[in-house]
Amino acid sequence: MKAVRFHEVGGPEVLRIEQIGEPTPAAGQVRLRVAASAFNAADTGMRAGSLPISVKLPHVPGYDVSGTIDAIGDGVEDFAVGDPVIGFLPMTDDGGAAEYVVAPADSVVAAPASVPLEDAAALPSVALTARQALFDDGGLEAGQRVLIVGAGGVVGKYAIALAKRAGAYVIATASPWSEDAVRAAGADEIIDHTQTAVQDAVTDQVDLLLNLAPIEPDEFTALVGLVGDGGVVVSTTAWMPAPDDADRGVRSVVVFVQSDADKLRELVGLVDAGVLTVEVTRRVPLEELPAVHADAAEGRIAGKVIVIP
Repeated sequence: MKAVRFHEVGGPEVLRIEQIGEPTPAAGQVRLRVAASAFNAADTGMRAGSLPISVKLPHVPGYDVSGTIDAIGDGVEDFAVGDPVIGFLPMTDDGGAAEYVVAPADSVVAAPASVPLEDAAALPSVALTARQALFDDGGLEAGQRVLIVGAGGVVGKYAIALAKRAGAYVIATASPWSEDAVRAAGADEIIDHTQTAVQDAVTDQVDLLLNLAPIEPDEFTALVGLVGDGGVVVSTTAWMPAPDDADRGVRSVVVFVQSDADKLRELVGLVDAGVLTVEVTRRVPLEELPAVHADAAEGRIAGKVIVIP
């Protein structure tokens, strides 16, 4: 089968298009004929060796995947050959940038019926990140106030929609080119961070600060004052710690997204119910994945890119 792999960490040039053997599902696994995999920012860190995620080389990237089950290992009872599914695969295992991939059966769920199967690969890890950040790590409850910094990206829009569904009041920072999308996601207040300092725009303290942006540590620390006593700071910026304020009981958490089939199944239901949308800005063939990595290195990736074998 055709696959993209890297045999050593480094720049986008280490990615190779190769012909390798088709994987065979072991007990508890299923094999997917891949419809698409999604490119994520963490893929670049894993390829470059800059994230603390150890992978066995050579490695196939693409931990977000959609496809059709075409083989089933022993002990798998919840799926049948031909089922369309999506999954957030173990990040240390080979991913979906290939024609076939094996996956733990408990990492995949039935695909949403309301979007094309290829596009559904864009959902798993980003939607799970938003959900985990808000509720598992942030403990968000109805009636609370949440400030989402860097809300114009994919995770941010999911976070807005999920927080609003939970009954929270959402303040979101965005740039002029993402303001309409943030408003459509349901934000109650939008701060144009290119024109206004966030500290000046937020007049009442929030219960939860969710940071999704690569801001400077000093700027991040200054935002903690916007969180009320006993509140929480949650961040997806794994390369730096999240600041807290122990004197006021403000704790901090850095999100390390986890695969969770039950929660992913819930998110699929929200897609089919029209609460969440799956947006894909670019579709590329497998052969162009190295070019996508190169674009990401130059900051030329916006929105969600899916890779079709």
